[in-house]
Amino acid sequence: MAGQDTVQQVKDKLSIIEVISPYVKLTKAGKYYRGLSPFNKEKTPSFYVNPERGSYYCFSSSQGGDQFSFIQAMEGVDFKGALKILAEKAGIEIVYQGSIESKVSKDRIERLREAMGEAEAYFARALGDGTDAYAYAQKRGLTKETIAEWNLGFAPDGWRSLLESLTSEGFTLPELTTAGLIKEADEKRGTFYDRFRNRLMFPIRDAAGRTVAFTGRALSPDDQAKYLNSPETDLFKKSEVLFGMDRAKDAIRQRGFAILVEGQFDLVLLHQAGFTNTIALSGTALSTQHLSLIKRYADNLMLCLDSDRAGLAASAKSARAALLSGMRVKAIRLPDGKDPADIVSEDPHAFTALAKDAKSIIEFFLAVLSSQEKDETRLLRAVEGIVLPLVVAVKSPLEQNRFIEIIARAVNSTPEAVRRALPKLEVSPEEKSETYGSAFSAGPISSSVLEVRRGMVLAVMQAYANTALADRVKSEYARITGADDSLDLPVDERALFEAGLTYGETPDQHAGDELLQMFEYTVLSAKLNDATKKLRTAEAQGDQESITEAMHTFRALSAQLAALNSAR
Repeated sequence: MAGQDTVQQVKDKLSIIEVISPYVKLTKAGKYYRGLSPFNKEKTPSFYVNPERGSYYCFSSSQGGDQFSFIQAMEGVDFKGALKILAEKAGIEIVYQGSIESKVSKDRIERLREAMGEAEAYFARALGDGTDAYAYAQKRGLTKETIAEWNLGFAPDGWRSLLESLTSEGFTLPELTTAGLIKEADEKRGTFYDRFRNRLMFPIRDAAGRTVAFTGRALSPDDQAKYLNSPETDLFKKSEVLFGMDRAKDAIRQRGFAILVEGQFDLVLLHQAGFTNTIALSGTALSTQHLSLIKRYADNLMLCLDSDRAGLAASAKSARAALLSGMRVKAIRLPDGKDPADIVSEDPHAFTALAKDAKSIIEFFLAVLSSQEKDETRLLRAVEGIVLPLVVAVKSPLEQNRFIEIIARAVNSTPEAVRRALPKLEVSPEEKSETYGSAFSAGPISSSVLEVRRGMVLAVMQAYANTALADRVKSEYARITGADDSLDLPVDERALFEAGLTYGETPDQHAGDELLQMFEYTVLSAKLNDATKKLRTAEAQGDQESITEAMHTFRALSAQLAALNSAR
């Protein structure tokens, strides 16, 4: 684990403006900088940065924080990943607490990353525009610009081409084996050869854009495996990496949903056609880690998997996992025998129409099963086996009830009969235990007017510390509340930015008069409400002494409110 001194060094070396500027065009606005939100589409800037505090706040998405939380949100990494990205940018070596073994492990991981980078460069150089691999990529519909943008490559047909190239640069056989770039022969131990041969190569990157694996598409029809993926390594965990996420995350955040496909060509061609919120699986089922990653950017998922039996089974499994995570799930119904790559390469507008016609996953499967199963009994069994488990996984009771009614109409039954079938389908303990929270959503601002105004008063004191305004607000706060024990309470970033935007750079001590009046009015109103309740309780109990005391308090507070109203 990195020490706190490393975190502070990064903050000292990199200003928040330096960190945010590559993502957001910022302009000076008083003591702040502002720009269009990187989290939502907008025309009027609602994203503000305070260089003095080293913080930002986006009013349109209610997100705020420091350099690290910003990188977490933008790059889809955890704090450790954000620290690594910023430390590299600052030229600071991360010092991990612990034994020498952790330093050795870190160095080994860096060597694997270097090997992957060199392999990617080697494959890219081998993909000349006169090669069969390049011609195949263009035949599938990829443009020269797309091939270059995605840094596609070619693994030559030789058994040891990559091995010899990388060992000549100092990489060892154990390093290349651990990186998944070469294999040891089963029949002849001690003999190593390239894992990928005669294949069009797609680099697989993590959410931070670092190459961690490859997928190779066979160029020979005689090759038994059409697609070959890197094995799991210290860099590549199939259950954690989604192909294209490094490029798709901004579009997913802005559009509010992700399109999930299966193949590399499907994804790259969809991006080429403008569907840049598309991501793809890399040889594995949709996992809880995948869903957690997607939910950092959006809560809506649109499945676009093959329409054959295997593709439908994968859609059902993926949909159930996504619904259990609290996501809303739709599915695109593809024409029989067609995959997304076929459709979008023939006519991108056709895919747009299919996406617009996407149905909720429940309605999708009802339509598919109804078209496949003409026998009523077989249809009912298919609905019970495939559709009802999806309904059980829906989190919202209202949505669940709507789907029950849709299913009842589709199978000529009643909502009550469908509902009676649901309890038989239980969610497993493992599924129940899965919780998926957005890592970057800000907590809701209190609905209490009193707490909102109290927060604003405290924010003024913090935002303008050691000024005449702060001194006056502090004094008035103590008078109004009768205490100053709340002065050190944490104030959320939104209130701090609102205070700064409201009162500007150099406010005088009376700038907060209206705020203080509203706060005092709210405090007195809350006290009057409590006094009214006590008076009613005393009257109900016939307690004359308590009635007299409550009436005295009620009249005193009413007089204070009347005086405050006249002063306003």
